[in-house]
Formats: sequence, structure tokens, C-alpha cells
Amino acid sequence: MADLRTGTAMVVSLLIKPARVLAVIALFLLAACGAPRPDPPVSDQREIAAIAEGILALGPGIDPEEAEAAARIALLYPRQLAREWNVTDSALVHNTKVNLGLRPRGLCFQWADDLETRLRQEGFETIEMHRAIANHDVSYRIEHSTVIVSAPGGTISEGMVLDPWRYGGLLFWDETLDDERYRWVERSEVFAWKRARGLPEVETGS
Repeated sequence: MADLRTGTAMVVSLLIKPARVLAVIALFLLAACGAPRPDPPVSDQREIAAIAEGILALGPGIDPEEAEAAARIALLYPRQLAREWNVTDSALVHNTKVNLGLRPRGLCFQWADDLETRLRQEGFETIEMHRAIANHDVSYRIEHSTVIVSAPGGTISEGMVLDPWRYGGLLFWDETLDDERYRWVERSEVFAWKRARGLPEVETGS
């Protein structure tokens, strides 16, 4: 009889919290199919130099010292956030943990918010920062947010993607038009698109 009562209690508990059960199942499924985090670069300094060179190539007038500082922050600061947020899985698995309350932060727009804030603390005068969103109009894909840098007056299409979410704190960077995974749109344009459809003007990357 005790075993029967215990089994009944377990069934009732599962029925009371179906959403949490489904979320846990999704977590295990994502763990099986999520893209693995790549190994860190062999030489951080070489990586910083390469990012800085890419920033300098975005247009004339960019200060080499600002390019180097932006590159260093973009590469190293997300790693600090990954430690603080205890990121140990692929991006989608970590998202699930955040949504379950198992991790404090780590959704794509949170990575972008914190990286943008840190970069703006430098007061760059020759590097312009943008916020961009992808997949806002694709129902079967998760909306994604990132930081893009450009030369002053440049557009996001003329800039460089700095995406710390994609590999869980290990920076993805490339020219915007060379990013094969995402089609980036200026955040203000996405918000205007949402406003015209009566949708909240917020980033919803999960």
C-alpha cells in the first residue's frame, strides 16, 4: 500500500507541473543535439590581433588602439561572463537552463547587452556600435541578437559581428555579410516591424 501511495504521489506531481517536465525533457534532447563548444584559440594574442585587423579593415579613420581594445574586450570579456554564469554546455542547452532557473543569465540578448555595455565603457570615438537581430520574421527559428561594430557612419552590412552567445562565451566574429548562419537586421528596424504588427518591442531570443 505504501508503494501504491508513493507511485500515486509521483504521478500527481508530474501532472501538476507538466511544463517543467517538458522543459527537462527538452534539456536532455538539446544536450544530445546541441553544437559542441569549440576549443579556445591556441593564442589569444594572435586572435586579438586578427580581430583588430578585421575592425581596422571596416573603414578608414579607425584608431588602431581602439581596434585593439575592442578586439581584446570582445574576445576576453565573454569568457569572464561564461565563468560568472557557469556556462558548461552548448548555447541552446544553456538557454534551457536559464529558462528553468538553473543559471542566472546567458540568453543571446543578455550576452549582447553585457558586451555592448562593456564596449561602450571605453568611450570609443572611431568605432560605432550597433545592435542587430536575426530570425525575427522566421517562425520556426529562435530570434537571435548580437553586437555589430563598424566604422563611424557605417551600416551593419558594413560591419563585423561580435557574437559571444553562439559558442557559449567563445567569441564568433566575422564580417556581417560573411556570416552564413544569420541574416542580420538593425534592431531599430526589427522593433519597427514588431510595432507595425502590435507586437512588443523587445528582444525575445530564448
